This record gives sequence, structure tokens and C-alpha cells, in this order.
Amino acid sequence: MKHINAWTTYSKEDVKKVMKFGEEYRQFISRFKTCREFSFGTIDLAQQAGFTDLNKYISTGTKLKAGDKIYARNQGRLTILAVVGREPMDKVGLNILGAHIDSPRIDIKQNPIYQSDGVVMFETHYYGGINLYQWVNIPLSLHGVVYKTNGDKVYINIGEDPRDPVFFVNDILVHLGHKIATKPANEMINPEKMDLLVGSRPLVKGVDVKKDYEGAAEPNSSVSDPANEACTKFILKLLYDRYGIQERDFESAELEAIPLGEARNCGFDNSMIMGYGHDDSASAYPSLRAILDIEKPRKTCMCILVDKEEVGSLGATGMECRFFENTIAEMLELCGIPGMIHLRRAMARSHMISSDVSAAVDPNFHELFELRNSCFFGDGLVFNKYGGAAGKRSSNDADPEFVAKIRKICDEAKVTYQTAELGAVGVGGGGTIAAIPANYGMHVIDAGVAVLSMHCPWEVVNKADVYESYKGYKAFLRNC
Repeated sequence: MKHINAWTTYSKEDVKKVMKFGEEYRQFISRFKTCREFSFGTIDLAQQAGFTDLNKYISTGTKLKAGDKIYARNQGRLTILAVVGREPMDKVGLNILGAHIDSPRIDIKQNPIYQSDGVVMFETHYYGGINLYQWVNIPLSLHGVVYKTNGDKVYINIGEDPRDPVFFVNDILVHLGHKIATKPANEMINPEKMDLLVGSRPLVKGVDVKKDYEGAAEPNSSVSDPANEACTKFILKLLYDRYGIQERDFESAELEAIPLGEARNCGFDNSMIMGYGHDDSASAYPSLRAILDIEKPRKTCMCILVDKEEVGSLGATGMECRFFENTIAEMLELCGIPGMIHLRRAMARSHMISSDVSAAVDPNFHELFELRNSCFFGDGLVFNKYGGAAGKRSSNDADPEFVAKIRKICDEAKVTYQTAELGAVGVGGGGTIAAIPANYGMHVIDAGVAVLSMHCPWEVVNKADVYESYKGYKAFLRNC
């Protein structure tokens, strides 16, 4: 089956649209790099587009009507946007886009700080499936939030501003690393040695950390703590003076180290974007933009952006939580259709695209792909009928009737698309959120953007694929 490269189908005006959309995406993921930040960015765009907090409807008892736009948010990391349709949800179901907005990263432990050999380190615990050796010796920024016992919360974003310091996980020099270099790649880095280098300057008497952070100590000053903790105390004093954070506050913090820097245009032709977290921002952002464009649809349309997909979709902000189901129940109540049976009917009659990325064929690793059933850069939106591993285990498998319906929608909307599996049979595999909503009996298929170097600190996508995904998602919401 011959693939069509989307770029070959574009007029000059189309190319301008692709490049404009790509630039908007690049700027968004450069500003909102983590799950919590992506959720903030989502709410900001939603409010600009006329979406209202669902809680306002609930608290006032205001009924929902066709065309109303609402959003709901759970614990700062799970976000739902919806546009109420003209036909009842329990009769025709919903059209749903579902993506995840968490990405692999390095989390800071709750008791992180220690001093050793003249430097201060943060203990870490990696999040998601990563090759540890790819995350050493690269500049990292620190993002997150710290909640204090007095109710205050402190947002942290250190490193992205050129004036900020950066952090990194140090590695052994090649001159002493001969034995380590003989180990298999997955054993070269001990996960407990992925600690973050955060400081090396001792606290000295007579120095005001807040004012003299960049100044030298007085010649006659002495180290205030001779017990080899002076550098730790300097970092702790600096954190307190600058952010009001004490050491115990790390216990109620959510801090993550991620690759430093903006997403960048890639290639001589600027046709690609290199950035952190394309899995799954490259599918989540087009999903978000698609729902923002919907006005008074026939069926209620929804976009759900979830957390925790990279670690199993569990917890209060993962796809397994009841917030998705509860939000639809609240909407049904406000539409005058209360009751569990109506909720179950609405869920079972719904259609969903699990907006998640796929692995583009890598020219350096052809042997890991079966080329007739793989996706390629520039060939558009990728549909994965099934995923999983070792005989499709833990996979959703979309029903062929739904696949045919999706094909028809994309053909009529002139969306360039392709179908694929994640690598050759028996080589590996992966999962998405698709199997979870499928438990309600709804029709679900995976569809997203092809990615090179997935789960690496820097991933690459093709701008045409991001744009075709946006077109496909919007066509699905309007016409399914």
C-alpha cells in the first residue's frame, strides 16, 4: 500500500498554514513543558475561546444547553474541555479526543538534599520509560510546585531563563570509564546514581545569601558549619531567602528535572520540530486546538488531557480515575438527563480517538520495523488499530466498523493519514490509554503523530504530521 507524503498535496497557502500551526505548537510546548504547565496553558486558551468552569454551572444550578463550552480540572494535572451538542448524550454518545500530557522525566525525591565530596546533590527517581544513559551530562531545568504547611504554594521554574542556573546529572570521565563502557546499555547507569548536581559553595559567616549570592566571601570569614554540611546549608539558605522554602517543604513538593531549552525548528527546510515531550504533546496540542474550534456540534464533543500515562494511567489524575466518568455524569445532570443508566448509555454510545504518538521509521534502525506496517515522517496522521506487545497483550483493538467510519471521515476532509504498528512483531511494543475507555463499550482507536527518538530527552516530529493530526481530529469531532 503506497503512502502519500502530505507535503506533496499542499498549495502555497497550505504550506503557510502548516508552518504557522507548527510555530504555534513550538511556542506552546516551549512555554508549557510539564503536565501541570500544559494544563495551565490549556485553561488559558480555553478561557480565551469562551469556555467556562463546569463548577460555576454546578454551584449555580445553571442548565447546560447546546453550544455551551465548559472545562473541568482535577488536581492541576487532568483537564477536560467539552462543547455541548444538539442531540442528547444518552441517545447518540459523545465524540471524544483523549491524550496524555505527562512525559518521561527525572523527579526529585521527598528527602532529596545531601552533600558529598564538596558538592550538593538532589536524590532523584526517574519517571516513565527512559534510557538513563541519555539523561546524563545534559543541561536540565527544574519545574514544579512546592506546597507549604501554611497553605502557600510556590511555583518553580529554574533554568529556562538565560540568566538562571542550570542543573545536570554528572557522568564518569571516559578515562576512568572503561569497565562501565563494557556493560549493556541498560546497566551502564545505576538509577540510584541519577542524582542532580545543585551546588558546591559553602555558607560562610558575614555573607547575606540573598544580597551577595554572586559576591565573594569576606577574606576573614570562616565556614559556619565545620561538619561538612556547609554547602548544603548554603543551598537551603538560598532556597529560603529566594523562595521561602525550608527543607521539610520538599516533603510536599512536586519537582521535576527536564531537558533545558525551547523546542527548535529542525532541518535546513524547517520542516521538523525538535523538542522535549512530543510524546504526547504533539498529539495533545492538536486535540486541544481541535476542540477549541468546535461550535454547536450535533454530538457533544470532548477533549480529555490526562496525567500518568507513562506510568500506567493510575491515580487521581490518570485515565483510570473516575473524574472522566464523573464529569460526564455532571453534564448529564445539568442537561436534565440524570441517572446511572443514562450515563452508561452515553459512555457505551461514544466514539473516541486516543490521541497518542507512534514510532516513525528510523533510517538508522530499519531492522526494528516491518516497513509495510510502519509509519513514516510526513505521511500524515497515524492510526494504530492495536498496540500492546507479545501477541497484542494489554491492547485495545479497534473494531473494523469504526475504522471504516474513521477512514471515510478523513477521506472526505482530505486528511492525509497512514496506518501502522509500533515496530516489528516481537521487537517491543507499547500501550496507550485506549483500552481504558474501551471498557465502557465505546469505540476507540489510537491516532497521533509519528515521532523520531521517542522517550529521548529530545524528540523530533514533522510539522505536516502535526497539522494533519489537527485536521483529522477536528473532522472526527464534527462528523463522527
